[in-house]
Amino acid sequence: MKDGFVKVAAATPKIKVADTVYNAEAIVDVILEAGAGGAKIIVLPELCITGYTCHDLFLQEKLLDGAITALLEIAKKTAGVDALIFVGLPFEKDGKLYNVAAALKDGKALGFVPKSCIPSYGEFYETRHFAAGNSSPEMVGVDGYEVPFGTDILFECGSVKGMKVACELCEDVWSAYTPSTRHALAGANVIVNLSASNDLIGKDAYREELVKATSARLLSGYIYASAGDGESTQDMVFGGHDIIAENGSVLAQSKLFSAGIVYADLDIAKLRMERRRMNTFVSGSSEGYARILFSYSDTRDTKLSRVFSRTPFVPSSEAERNKRCEQILSIQANGLKKRLEHTGAKSAVIGISGGLDSTLALIVTMRAFDMLGLDRSGIKAVTMPCFGTTDRTYENACRLARASRAELIEVDIKASVLQHFRDISQDLDNHDVTYENGQARERTQVLMDLANKTGGLVIGTGDMSELALGWATYNGDHMSMYGVNAGVPKTLVRHLVKYCADTWKENYGSDDCEALPSCGSQFCDTLLDVLDTPVSPELLPPENGVISQKTEDLVGPYELHDFFLYYMLRCAYPPAKIFRIALEVFEGDYDRSVILKWLKTFYRRFFAQHFKRSCLPDSPKVGSVALSPRGDLRMPSDAAARVWLDEIELLHI
Repeated sequence: MKDGFVKVAAATPKIKVADTVYNAEAIVDVILEAGAGGAKIIVLPELCITGYTCHDLFLQEKLLDGAITALLEIAKKTAGVDALIFVGLPFEKDGKLYNVAAALKDGKALGFVPKSCIPSYGEFYETRHFAAGNSSPEMVGVDGYEVPFGTDILFECGSVKGMKVACELCEDVWSAYTPSTRHALAGANVIVNLSASNDLIGKDAYREELVKATSARLLSGYIYASAGDGESTQDMVFGGHDIIAENGSVLAQSKLFSAGIVYADLDIAKLRMERRRMNTFVSGSSEGYARILFSYSDTRDTKLSRVFSRTPFVPSSEAERNKRCEQILSIQANGLKKRLEHTGAKSAVIGISGGLDSTLALIVTMRAFDMLGLDRSGIKAVTMPCFGTTDRTYENACRLARASRAELIEVDIKASVLQHFRDISQDLDNHDVTYENGQARERTQVLMDLANKTGGLVIGTGDMSELALGWATYNGDHMSMYGVNAGVPKTLVRHLVKYCADTWKENYGSDDCEALPSCGSQFCDTLLDVLDTPVSPELLPPENGVISQKTEDLVGPYELHDFFLYYMLRCAYPPAKIFRIALEVFEGDYDRSVILKWLKTFYRRFFAQHFKRSCLPDSPKVGSVALSPRGDLRMPSDAAARVWLDEIELLHI
């Protein structure tokens, strides 16, 4: 349970209607199996001890007595299972019958949660047998001791920081004002639902969306266990649809009509962070709630079954990835379109290097110009060769400019940089940071002055990954008049360019090919070669005509840094937790020492380089992670990284 992960299970045993002895044995077997699988919260279906479809047999005292006897037997035989267990049964109190969930731990009942919303429509007529439960807990006797009975009960875990569990039953989640809403506002971050939801055409999809939406709305984990095999099929069929969701994402679910267990790892720490972050999630009062404390005796880690994306910014499916790319390009282009309209700019000036970022910026600018009905000759594609420029990137930059129908402008900056070096007494053989940044700042000056000359805007090309690492020259490529790529991480830039290469003919091919024969295919071919070119600022002289300065050799692989960035900012994971999941995700590709090295680099640079992000040009936000100092990331430029770096140092031990 380290790092706030808690393994949970939803289980549907095969039962026999009204056979409480058989059902108790089946339930015990399932609980023992789930406990052996490491589950710390185990949820079984509504009325599973008797079966949901007993109908008027619920009025038989023999069945009710058998249910209590079975409950005590289940508690006794599962006393050694280190889990909070929820099972459903009918329970009589003060002459009324209630549909309840019993919470068990260490061989005893901790509480009874009655169903609030009793359906009597369509195929349901529970009001014939059951009363709606009371909210304020009352004490009831069971097996010689008293436990609370009521909907407003919070089961608070002393072993997992901040974990609070609450319960509702089936129809409760289908109602307009769900008990879980009240529970979540009172502090519950895990909701369990014991259900008996019959299956109809399309109902499984609706049920899944309902559970997903509820977990998202309540910023909670949601464990839904539904009745299945063994229930009466006299008028209905139950598919045993078990679902485990967390904040809008389904972590696991069963196939219909398959009894068994599904497991997932809830991230309680992340849920707590989400509630801290979202200030519109206003916690209510837990006054009137019974707070039941419990703890786990075994807090050792279990192997995570949760799957973490290797590229969290990039969807895994091609269809979703293409959809995401089109959305991002539209956001970027519409942002730039508005800025061009507002300023009345006559041109857009872009430094074209033949690399990924400037290529994407050119594509976005082309889209914006097309949306405004402007001639693309107003796009000034500027190539500025200097000491580190290679033939490959230079030629690609020229081909991209020509094929896009932008105006290609070449400004060789060698002479001006050499003069500048003489002015400041910089040794040309000293390839230090001054040598590199002098070139970057000269390029920015050229772009700014050309923008003034042509009545235009300088379009920024730097991406979010570079901003996170501070891999930009202050007042050099760091500066522009509108930065179209600042919200796009490097791993996604690559897919955006590839998407454009794959769809160019569909989106632009006919017009461009009529204007300039073969330009469409030339543009696509050049995009593919850009994708194959190593990422480099090209500020150091090439070796035998080949790029000598590879960014990922210097600051680390961008797939690692984007991984670190996502889980650090979006999920607020501490370094040790990020390291733990990185070891699993990148197993076989990077060893422990390599991941640690670049993790330390990431945190060191992220803190030390924030001053560059504090004065960024305007740029459009495209995803849930963004670095704008005016929007998503407000942090002091002189914040200390010590506590994060200290935690990383401990990982070396």
